[in-house]
Amino acid sequence: MRYSWLGCLLVGGLLFAGTPNLGSNVNSRYKVETVIVSGNGWSTDFASGQDKKISSSLTRRISAIIGSQLNPAAIDDLASRLGKELHASVSHHVVRGASPSFVKIVFEVREPDKRFDVSVTKSLYNSKQGSSGAVEGVATVKQNAFTFGLVSDNDELPDRYAGIRARYENKRVGTDSVHLQFEFDSFHEQWNRNTLEQLPPAVAASAFIEPTSGVYRTRQSFEPSVTFVVAKPLTLTVGASFERFQGQFPAAHTEAANAVMSTLRYQGRMEGLETGQDLEAGYDLRAATRVFDSDYVYVRQRWELRYRLTHGRHTLTDDATGGLIQGTAPLYERYVLGNSSTLRGWNKFDLDPLGGNRMVHNSVDYRYGAFEIFYDAGAIWDSGQPATPRHGIGVGLRDGAFALALAFPIRSGRADPIFMMGMNY
Repeated sequence: MRYSWLGCLLVGGLLFAGTPNLGSNVNSRYKVETVIVSGNGWSTDFASGQDKKISSSLTRRISAIIGSQLNPAAIDDLASRLGKELHASVSHHVVRGASPSFVKIVFEVREPDKRFDVSVTKSLYNSKQGSSGAVEGVATVKQNAFTFGLVSDNDELPDRYAGIRARYENKRVGTDSVHLQFEFDSFHEQWNRNTLEQLPPAVAASAFIEPTSGVYRTRQSFEPSVTFVVAKPLTLTVGASFERFQGQFPAAHTEAANAVMSTLRYQGRMEGLETGQDLEAGYDLRAATRVFDSDYVYVRQRWELRYRLTHGRHTLTDDATGGLIQGTAPLYERYVLGNSSTLRGWNKFDLDPLGGNRMVHNSVDYRYGAFEIFYDAGAIWDSGQPATPRHGIGVGLRDGAFALALAFPIRSGRADPIFMMGMNY
């Protein structure tokens, strides 16, 4: 009898000793096919695209596990990071993949019904153009988001605009495929001396010139829009823009630039065992018409195409844009090159203080870890004038949205670099 008990203990001990290795053996049999992150009214499949809710740095971490062996510790860590970034509780589970020996990781984000977040959406310093910044607070109640922000920007347009921005978003209008948004902006404008010197005195005092408007001191806008998720990587936004602006001088009257607008966006991702490829494309159309009681009639078009190739710590990005304005457009609608993201190394106030109604631009960026080197080429001009290509090159450091760079314009004569630092979402 005692030998029987001894045999049972021996068999039980062997079974108990083998149990800890069972999970690791099972995990080593499976690879991650894709990662899905879903919340209240939104869902992202990282094999095909990225949701703007999730930062680019965390996106890279999530995308890195696609194609690798199933690692429960790494999945737990990603769930923790998602929870901290989204200010929500995050759970996860593993489901069968479409192919044998592959699984899908599903993160479920349970956001609180009510929350309030404050974030700095822009913080830039340019040694030639000064500083720009924007901060906003967002109150979220279920699928409704109420945003109020302050902005002072000398980077994006031919002028510095400063003021307030308010926005309401409904991220689920009956279905996850329809989003509704209303935005109101009120800005006060400041003009660079180079811009004012480009306008003859009589023109600067007027509210209307060809091929653009004169300078103005205040501007208000109201933009309602609806976004449709046509397919998972493809969205269509349609809406209207109602702009009011007052001339630079008290005697100048208020004018309007009212337009219909539409935006088509594509964002896709292809993930391999060692490389990742991202493709983003967009087309924006804004048409001001007398039907909307607009004082200006014009059509503004913009095209964008971005390709990103990632291999380990190496990232290569090619970003191409083009723009065309037909008719008479206000200054804030004109294209600008020579800022923190285009023709870096050039000063927009030296390059074209009034902006242009024609624009082409291409940037090539190479990154290894945080180190970055870039090359920009582009031209900005008005219809009927020759296009003059310009080039810039620079080096810097980048971590997520934060960047530090030294950029040089490529031209004859002495080098006059521009230092840039900050973040721009």
